[in-house]
Amino acid sequence: MFVVTFAVTFAASLAIVGALLVRLPATYFLDRHERALWIDRHPLVRWSGIIVKNGLGVALIMVGGLLSLPGIPGQGLLTILLGVMLLDYPGKRRLERRLIGMPRVLERVNRLRARFGKPPLILAEANSEAAEAGPGD
Repeated sequence: MFVVTFAVTFAASLAIVGALLVRLPATYFLDRHERALWIDRHPLVRWSGIIVKNGLGVALIMVGGLLSLPGIPGQGLLTILLGVMLLDYPGKRRLERRLIGMPRVLERVNRLRARFGKPPLILAEANSEAAEAGPGD
């Protein structure tokens, strides 16, 4: 029974996390990316959506924490990242960028996106990178 649970948990976490990461817009982590959920909807629908989104975020963080434990299969850190991305709280953007900016995480996410023909995630504007490099570099 443990082997079956192991296999199902591993396959389900990979499929769900992979599908969500592939569907993210490449510009999701840029400041100019629009964040308002259902801004044009009725307030009751909008708030219901926000509550469901945050509840799903908390659930994903808890599952990701469980998947991060030794001996439990799955993509724990990526699942936590998705949960964090769904929550609404102060400092969210900074934490998202820190998590996705980890070289191993970004490499794996972009490799997955490339496999499905999606562009890599953009973490910084091209102009700001050129300005940081300085003239003549």
